[in-house]
Amino acid sequence: MTRPYSAANYNQFPMDKLIINIGRQFGSGGKCVAVEIGKKLDIKVYDNTLISKAAQESGFSQDFFRDRDEKRNLLSFFTMPAPYSNNSESYLSDNGLFKMQSSTIRNIAEAGSAIIVGRCSDYILRDYDCTLDVFITAPMKDRIKRVADRLEISEEKAESMIVKKDKNREAYYNYFTFGNWGVASNYDLCIDSSILGIEGTADFIIDFAVRSGLITK
Repeated sequence: MTRPYSAANYNQFPMDKLIINIGRQFGSGGKCVAVEIGKKLDIKVYDNTLISKAAQESGFSQDFFRDRDEKRNLLSFFTMPAPYSNNSESYLSDNGLFKMQSSTIRNIAEAGSAIIVGRCSDYILRDYDCTLDVFITAPMKDRIKRVADRLEISEEKAESMIVKKDKNREAYYNYFTFGNWGVASNYDLCIDSSILGIEGTADFIIDFAVRSGLITK
């Protein structure tokens, strides 16, 4: 078993930064694991906040980014007009949106250590030497229970939501990365969060980063 980690013990990173990219199945607790790692290492987690940053930098509304986050709109293949404005939102292509978010992710990585959840960050930052790419999974029954409890919905609705969300994430990732979402060969580490729990999974990922030389005492 790994022992609990804290920022007091592990807060120095080779190359002055550490980027942990976390892919996750819906309901696996991937975001919770990311937040736990962030607390232990005292580095910022980017998930929904990433959408807000992209919106602020581009001039588009946050609702627009949120509605299309990690989704592909198969009917949207228009050329992105300039200058950007709210009136042009309906004409922004998926490729244009991805380009905006990619730029934001690179800016975050250039600024310092960060944990980035989803949004193909492992692919976008593939040329960075300070990254750890992780994919978090869990058995369907555990994911159904987590989603049903969190959203206070039936297990049937939770399962339907999980299938839809995972399908969207897979299509989004595979289209923009030319890879295969959730396939072990795409990541440095794949882990089932149901085995060690949220904190245990976070500690395991940190221990892996320590052993790989990305984190030093």
